[in-house]
Amino acid sequence: MPFVKHRGQRIHYTVDGDGPLIVLQHGLLMSGQSWKRGGIVDALADRYRVACVDSLGHGESDKPYEPALYHQNQRAGDIVAVLDDLGCERAHLVGHSMGAWLAVGVAKYYPERLSSLVLGGWDFVNGLPPTSRGPLTFDAFMKFAGRVAPELVQWVTPACEPGVRACFEALGQLDGARQAVVGAGAPVLIWEGRDDPAHDQRKTLAEAAGLAFLSTAGDHLGMLLVHGAEAAKNIRAFAARYSP
Repeated sequence: MPFVKHRGQRIHYTVDGDGPLIVLQHGLLMSGQSWKRGGIVDALADRYRVACVDSLGHGESDKPYEPALYHQNQRAGDIVAVLDDLGCERAHLVGHSMGAWLAVGVAKYYPERLSSLVLGGWDFVNGLPPTSRGPLTFDAFMKFAGRVAPELVQWVTPACEPGVRACFEALGQLDGARQAVVGAGAPVLIWEGRDDPAHDQRKTLAEAAGLAFLSTAGDHLGMLLVHGAEAAKNIRAFAARYSP
């Protein structure tokens, strides 16, 4: 199991296949294994070298409790450290939910490392959706996740909860996101599930920014975990247009 050490933290990743590099970055409460569970890795690995990164605080990566370690610029650097460890100057980067927020960080701080960028299930301008009672809080999010996807929260012990909380709180770091995505200097694809309530809003956002838009079956989780093969087919075609 490959690890790379960056800013004193171990970041775990897996690699499958061979070819141009695609890096897949998962969302909150998930891990690199989520992409394999959804069938996306298998659908890409015959044409690409596919790296699935466990974000700090998740999977096999370290889980420190200091909130400052979870800031966007530092965690974008974790992804770039994986590229460096693999000896690649540039990669196609695909992020889902929190992973898309991290991918925006790479566009912001390391745009020269991108061959293309796919942002799934994330509003890169406004961030987390509000609730009827105001901004979404970590505790409310965890209660909701426990109801709709209990398997995603069962690993969150008291020891690692501070890191997960810090991941959530960092999602409010949105300064410069729109400029970074629109001006990334690499092709950008916005990906959303048709059953997500934010689908049409994010399609409008993509169109207003002049970005490509991919609509696949499923809601926020289903677009990855249930309908990943459909998404992978389209992501594969998008990346192929910008691969050697």
